[in-house]
Amino acid sequence: MRILGFGGFVVKPFYELILISGKNMKKDAMTIKESGENSLPSSTAFEAKQLDVFQSFLCNTHKEKDKLSNTVELWDSIPKYSISQQAMNGLRTKEGFLPRLEKTFVYREKEYKIRVTAAIIDSDDGKERAYYPSANEELVEDALRKIAAEQKKGFFDKSDFKSGVVFSLHLLRNELKKRGHTRSYYEIIKSLNILSGSHIEILLPEGKGFAKTNYLPSLAAVSRQKLNEDPEAKWIAHFHPLVTQCIDTLSFRQYNYHQMMSHSTQLARWLHKKLSHNYTNASYTVPYQIWLSTICNDSGLLEYKRPNNVVRKFEEALTELKNNAVLIAFNREEDMRGNQNKILDIKYSLSPHPDFVKDVKAANKRQKDSNEQITQTR
Repeated sequence: MRILGFGGFVVKPFYELILISGKNMKKDAMTIKESGENSLPSSTAFEAKQLDVFQSFLCNTHKEKDKLSNTVELWDSIPKYSISQQAMNGLRTKEGFLPRLEKTFVYREKEYKIRVTAAIIDSDDGKERAYYPSANEELVEDALRKIAAEQKKGFFDKSDFKSGVVFSLHLLRNELKKRGHTRSYYEIIKSLNILSGSHIEILLPEGKGFAKTNYLPSLAAVSRQKLNEDPEAKWIAHFHPLVTQCIDTLSFRQYNYHQMMSHSTQLARWLHKKLSHNYTNASYTVPYQIWLSTICNDSGLLEYKRPNNVVRKFEEALTELKNNAVLIAFNREEDMRGNQNKILDIKYSLSPHPDFVKDVKAANKRQKDSNEQITQTR
């Protein structure tokens, strides 16, 4: 049995996860199915030490805690929700299907590739139609992870290496509404079906292997009749194994989820999560420096033909972060130009808002305290 590393992670065998080594792609292929997926997890899965850390935040009041959630290393860096509805419609065939989507991104200075196979969803007209996960599905996943940060909602089973959340559509809908993203039950169910039906393959750098599974590897739903009778009926969603790995290794970070969800654009939300997870030394005297090409490649959200449009959209996202007290300022430090003064790349310097610095310091202390707590109990 092979165990593959993901930039410091160890991805262990997981239900519905195919692990294939780069050198022995046929011999070492393994698919592990989980039996009884629709049953509730055991009570011990709701009481794991790592889960307790995942659900505990460094804050003073319940109101402050309500605004907090966790970023997930590597998984949140993948441009897995980066295609727009407009681009999707342009790629869809007259039969309603979509080709496999491929993207590359850099994580810890190493290049990864993903391949996304769209979910096939029954439309209102009775025909099948393909959908890639996009901005709506990202909001739903973020809301599910927030719900999982509540006691008796999230679960983590180390022995079976799975994690997830128990929720109701009513609870999920209210969570989205509270954060400014009201959705109908139909829209939420559609997003859940897209998440559970879309397949993502993550190729490790240098041909060292790959992992395959769906965005939500398992989703246990209630029947339409049961839902009509009881909107509080429980659903169960299992998170991607990289989320499970993050819970197991405590490599998640506290961040201002409510503030992130308040941003109007997907790029601003992506930038907020990226800064929250990576800018651990946030300080006005130590600005965060980044190249525009890095944002284009890693986010997948700036695929415009004209460079001026790329710059405009990126700076609009930065302006939104500035207006929402994530940044206090941003500056263009260096422009790289080619023939006819064409923009090739731009280096930006981002200065954090004092509120963001405060959030980062709290996250740093929470991570330090959590690691010490787990070490002492082992």
